[in-house]
Formats: sequence, C-alpha cells, structure tokens
Amino acid sequence: MSRGLPLRAALLSFSLLVGFLLIWQVAVSGVSKTQVMGPEYAALMGQAATTGKSAMPGPLDVCTTIWRHLKDPFYDRGPNDKGLGIQLAYSIGRVALGYLLAVIVAIPVGFLIGMSPLMGRALDPFIQLLKPVSPLAWMPLALYTIKDSGLSAIFVIFICSLWPMLINTAFGVSGTRKEWLNVARTLEVGPIRRAFTVILPAAAPTILTGMRISIGIAWLVIVAAEMLVGGTGIGYFVWNEWNNLSINNVIVSILVIGLVGMILDQLLARAQRLVTFPE
Repeated sequence: MSRGLPLRAALLSFSLLVGFLLIWQVAVSGVSKTQVMGPEYAALMGQAATTGKSAMPGPLDVCTTIWRHLKDPFYDRGPNDKGLGIQLAYSIGRVALGYLLAVIVAIPVGFLIGMSPLMGRALDPFIQLLKPVSPLAWMPLALYTIKDSGLSAIFVIFICSLWPMLINTAFGVSGTRKEWLNVARTLEVGPIRRAFTVILPAAAPTILTGMRISIGIAWLVIVAAEMLVGGTGIGYFVWNEWNNLSINNVIVSILVIGLVGMILDQLLARAQRLVTFPE
C-alpha cells in the first residue's frame, strides 16, 4: 500500500490540475453582451471589452505566452523591456547574495548563542525586538543610507533571511545531547573541534530547517522589494506588466515565481535529508 502511495498521489495531483484547467477554460470562454462605447474609450479598453470577450486569459493563451518567453528569454530592448530570463536572473542573484550574507552571519552567531547561555540571554532582547519587524519596513532606511536600489534589496533579503537561520541554529546547538558532549569532554576534545565534530553534525538538520524557511521568505520578499524599487527583477516585471495591462504576462510571472520557489525549497529539503540520520 505504501509503495503505491507516490503513484496514487501523482495521479490525484494530475487529475486536480486537469480539472482546474478545464474549469478555468470554461469560465473565461463565456461571451458577455457587447458593450457600446465611444471610440476613444474602446481604444483604451481593448478588444476584449469591445467584443464582450472575457478579459481574463485562458490556459491556452497563457501557454502561448509561456512559449513566446521560452523562445527568447534573454532579449533586451531597453530599460522597461527585458526578457523574463534576464529579470529572473537579477532576482536570483540578489536573493543568492543576501542569503549568503545571512548564512555567514546567522550560523556563527547562532552557534555562539547556543553554546553560551550568557550570550543567549544578552542577545535575546535584540533578537526579539528586531525579528517581528517586516523586512520591507527596512527598505526606506536602506534606500536612504545605501542610496542604491539593488543593494537595498540585497540588504532586505539579508535581514529577512537572518532570523530563522539564527534561531534554528541556536536551538539545534543548544539541543545537542549532553551524553555526546560529555564523551567529547572525557576524550579531551577542544571546544573548536567539539563544535565541528559533535555539535555541527547533531544540529545540522535543525540548521537546514532554518535555512529552508529563510530561502522561502527571501524569495517571497524579493518580489515585493523589486516592486517598490523598480528597475529590474521578477517583481518589477510583474508590476510593469500590470501597468501595461498584460494579464498573460502577470500570470506567467506568478507561475515562474512559484516554480523557482518550489525548486529552491526542494534543494534545501534534499540537503536536509542528507544530513538527517537515525539515532
């Protein structure tokens, strides 16, 4: 029964997807009554409004748009007309840099908090004060001090990625089994070596959990941040296409954002399974 579960789950997922696409296609295929409007207003509203056709694109229209983007994802025709691949590369690059900076800071500080009750108590008020602040609340301050929209977005990614990793690292380190630490002390293993050979392997699954949470938040925040700062990125692409009333491109962007987020999450989930071991 358990062996057939993945297959049955895949079949159910596929059935749900087909059902959703059919309902979507039927919902947008209805034709409403043609509206009578002046020529200037008709030109503004477009063909969908003047013919009574639904303004929401159907799955076939979205697939056509996806194929058009796949044929030329890296075109560059000016500041406001770049391919989806270029915009996605900007966003992934910002997330990668901000996330890497957060890893460099969060894991050592988390180790320090987890191994030292004194440092844990001393830093806890600062963590509890800054952790609930929305990452986007830092954007005006970042823009004012850094004076660069791209670096400001990276700083926001750093801030939002920092707390889950730091807290999970501290929790994993402090939760290392005392018997293992006592054995290490009995064998006269030094603090540095003990941290790498005993504590790090024991805390690795919890650390990876924090990293997995952080990458999801980072990818979520970069879209909103790029909508605010503009210029480049998948968030800016969504906002720009909405301003152009290109609902096809908005839907494609949503699908791409979800797909990239799923891939990033699954990569870290795979890493988490590799470092998890049965006791």
